[in-house]
Amino acid sequence: MGQQASVPVPGTRLQVIGAGLSRTGTASLSEALRILLDGPIYHGGTQVTMGPEVEVTSWIKILRLWNQQQHHTGRGAGGGGGGDNNKRVMMELLERRLNGYAAITDTPGTQFVPELMELYPDAKLICTVRDPVSWEKSMEQLSNAATKWFLRFVLFPLPGMRYVVDYFNALQDQWDALYDERDPPTRKTYDRHIAWLKEVVPEDRLVFFDVKDGWEPLCRALGKEVPKDIPFPRINDGEAIDRIAKMHIQRGLTRWAGIFTAVGIAAVAAYVMRR
Repeated sequence: MGQQASVPVPGTRLQVIGAGLSRTGTASLSEALRILLDGPIYHGGTQVTMGPEVEVTSWIKILRLWNQQQHHTGRGAGGGGGGDNNKRVMMELLERRLNGYAAITDTPGTQFVPELMELYPDAKLICTVRDPVSWEKSMEQLSNAATKWFLRFVLFPLPGMRYVVDYFNALQDQWDALYDERDPPTRKTYDRHIAWLKEVVPEDRLVFFDVKDGWEPLCRALGKEVPKDIPFPRINDGEAIDRIAKMHIQRGLTRWAGIFTAVGIAAVAAYVMRR
């Protein structure tokens, strides 16, 4: 997606669950689905980093409930969830977050496939795929950027973004439980995700899709006509993420500079008044 969060349209029903991991062409898929489904798409990375504060705080709650649930039920890369109170609250939050969207793509929704299938039993599952070796290199770059020691401090003055480190930590806990592998993700993570999807998703609902193949296989999977005179979207996930990350860091530093300037002016004014 671009640098703007999508806005839900009341009455829109979720038709597609994007099951592909981040950095597998999820931004291109999101734009393609927006065209095909004629509705807003919930691209997780964009919504969490560019949307209102409720986006990131809601996902932190959802992820923590999921993680708490695992201590009671146990769920790895081939298991299913339990049905305790944590799950009930989690499902309510999920449905509320996705109300008004035609599809969801990217993390964190990718790791909630069983829950999303339960909420939207008629939705099609589209898993974007990529060469696992290049995916591992791309995710290592993203992981290094996301775990910079100063990130929490720099982003603190920014509403919403001040919670992003807590979000990353909760997301990492979920990945550990699902894929049994610590950060950074490796090719094993990718392979385990694909294997997990094949176990939890009925074969007739799961479609693997490489964005390099363009409109035809995606339209065939969704029963849609290929758009005329509209090229398939080609959005570089890595460049988009890097651009958004740099923008937020610059905003945070600018906000801190303003805070320090204001404090300095106040201190000088107080000193002058005392004199």
